[in-house]
Amino acid sequence: MAKRIAILGSTGSIGKNALRVIEALGDGYEVCALSANSSVELLSEQVKRYHPRYAAVTDESCVEKFRGLVAGIDIEVLSGPEGLERIAAVDDIDIVLTAVVGAAGLGSVLTAAENGKTIAIANKEPLVVAGQLLMRTARENGVTIVPVDSEHSAIFQALQAGRREDVKKIILTGSGGPFRGKTIEQIENASRDDALNHPVWNMGPKITVDSATMMNKALEVIEARWLFDIPVDKIEVLIHPQSVIHSMVEFVDGSIIAQMGTPDMCVPIQYALTYPARAEGIARHLQLDKLSTLTFEKPDTEVFRALKLGYDVARTGGTAAAVFNAANEAAVELFLNGRIQFLDITRLIEQTLEHHEVIPQPNLEQLLETDKAARKYVQKEVMTLS
Repeated sequence: MAKRIAILGSTGSIGKNALRVIEALGDGYEVCALSANSSVELLSEQVKRYHPRYAAVTDESCVEKFRGLVAGIDIEVLSGPEGLERIAAVDDIDIVLTAVVGAAGLGSVLTAAENGKTIAIANKEPLVVAGQLLMRTARENGVTIVPVDSEHSAIFQALQAGRREDVKKIILTGSGGPFRGKTIEQIENASRDDALNHPVWNMGPKITVDSATMMNKALEVIEARWLFDIPVDKIEVLIHPQSVIHSMVEFVDGSIIAQMGTPDMCVPIQYALTYPARAEGIARHLQLDKLSTLTFEKPDTEVFRALKLGYDVARTGGTAAAVFNAANEAAVELFLNGRIQFLDITRLIEQTLEHHEVIPQPNLEQLLETDKAARKYVQKEVMTLS
């Protein structure tokens, strides 16, 4: 029987690649549901190509336009974040791949966990903002969560080599972004173009800025803490500029298991969909004879303070990570719009964390309220930065 898949966020980079992967995998995989925020033209094209039974548009102002674009097609159109939750609860959907940016997708991921779906997580918010709640819900319902981002997929794969109790540490690798090796003075006045000039990956603006601040690694530390149920002190970050080793696991006997490959998101997407099996894929294979050197270095947490903050937040737990994530999203948007300087991003995050009183065991409603409050605080505090 074919695996029936819902892709929440199908018009983004992950969603589009997931559809390419599914098409290449063939008859054993069926697209049952798709969703977009406001990119309804592309969503309508995907509907016509892949014939899902459900499509959701989270931006309700775009729903009628989408209905017009798919008029005459036998499909159930859903709207708002509630539409994503409806899809996540459909009985005969096996895998929910979530790539919805922001807090809009949290409810649907928790719904998928409550309904026993296999969850392929591509976006950071579910594990960063609601990791404690999500993993508890997944355990209670016997749900498998397979990461799609390259680093956590690498760790997930490497962990197949040994017992969890024999893990000494996990090692998250990162390219170092466009400012690797720079001093605070050299990046203080970095421009938008400077921050978006990533040396390896072709990503969206927000994620690229996160790489420049090393916020992406900070968020990955928080994700890893919950996803792999491992103490924060057993998570290490290393800079690996070649981006060939996507992450590693060190076991107590001294063995280090690394997952290597080309920088191509189709590999972790496909593994999440075929797990525990593997299949021929569309990603370009790594040519080992073309590699010259693989280098590693420790990150400079004095220059990239977001990484140190990430460790602190991971230790704190509760609503701290919701504040951390929301403040960063708000600050990055301000930077991309030219309203603050590059280093102001981390300053605003620090100020927002200091202002917040952590709730130790939050529910979803409290997490969403915390997210909103943090964004409002950043907007207010930006006026005080000189």
